[in-house]
Amino acid sequence: MRILEPDIDFIEKLSKDSGAPLKQCMQCGTCSVICKLSPEDNPFPRKEMIWAGWGLKEKLLGDPDIWLCHQCGDCTTYCPRGVKPGDVLSSLRFMSYLHYSKPKFIASFLSKIQNLPFIILIPAIIILIIIYLINGLNIPSGEIIYSKFFPHKQLNISFSILVLLTVVGIIFSMKSFWKDLKKHMHPKETKNKIFKSFINAFKEILSHLKFNKCQSNNYKFSTHLMVFYGFITLLFVTFFAIISVLFFEYPLSFFNPVKIAGNIAALSLFTGLSIMIFKRLTDEELSGNSNYFDWIFLISLYLLVISGVLVEIARFDSWKIAYHIYFVHLVLVWMVIVYLPYTKFGHIIYRITALTYCKFIGRI
Repeated sequence: MRILEPDIDFIEKLSKDSGAPLKQCMQCGTCSVICKLSPEDNPFPRKEMIWAGWGLKEKLLGDPDIWLCHQCGDCTTYCPRGVKPGDVLSSLRFMSYLHYSKPKFIASFLSKIQNLPFIILIPAIIILIIIYLINGLNIPSGEIIYSKFFPHKQLNISFSILVLLTVVGIIFSMKSFWKDLKKHMHPKETKNKIFKSFINAFKEILSHLKFNKCQSNNYKFSTHLMVFYGFITLLFVTFFAIISVLFFEYPLSFFNPVKIAGNIAALSLFTGLSIMIFKRLTDEELSGNSNYFDWIFLISLYLLVISGVLVEIARFDSWKIAYHIYFVHLVLVWMVIVYLPYTKFGHIIYRITALTYCKFIGRI
């Protein structure tokens, strides 16, 4: 006989974060039946809903099925009691960031809205200190060349160090997450090779085809594609810029293929984010419950794109505030990239890890 030990605080927090009346779930199974992403064997989210009502925190956080959900809203739309299973799974994913992130105190710090001023000030102060040590915070005169304000060498070195520290944190976080996945869903034998499972999971992420199965929120397929590939393209453009200063004349001309790719990616990202934000503002019931964690991710990325475009225009049009805009852009780059594993952006990392594990054990 197994004795259950409900975590009452967990139940209350999950109910508050998700806005879902967990006690109203009558276990009818409609959510699992309507979900086209749920495996036939031991489907979700019915079992997750009863675990949530019982307060089984550890079992839920180590459950890979919460990452198979794409929050399309079908289960919430058809739930006869309005319990919002999709929002419950979304809140569980948010809790996973806090639970598995290393070091954990960073995720906890970033998750609190009252810390937002410090979240912005920390990168701003660090960047100001570096610039002060380089040029005394003097605004360069003459032609606008951003490397005169923050030399590329120092910029690339400082940013690379921060990214390296972030990657180390990601590795330790994934190690802890994988350990719990094995603990809570451990098969007698694995079905596939782990590397092959990772490749298949990566292909699934790249295709975004699972979003096409959504009925209630069918717009998510196109918007997520625009955001995902827009951001990935901008990452490649950024890495090219870091390398190009060693071999090519910089800054690049407006008609350089890399610059054109970056501008197209920015437009794609801006369009996708605009639709996402509009849908969340105008149709919360269908888009799902939005909390601070959702908004800080969307707004940071949105402002990053806008500031990047303004930085480019300011240079070509010789704006007097060009260097000020560039500084704001650098702060936003920090907030999006360096804070990545500790914010909702980290769902990319956790989802691909969970998908890899599910394919590894033959779950999907």
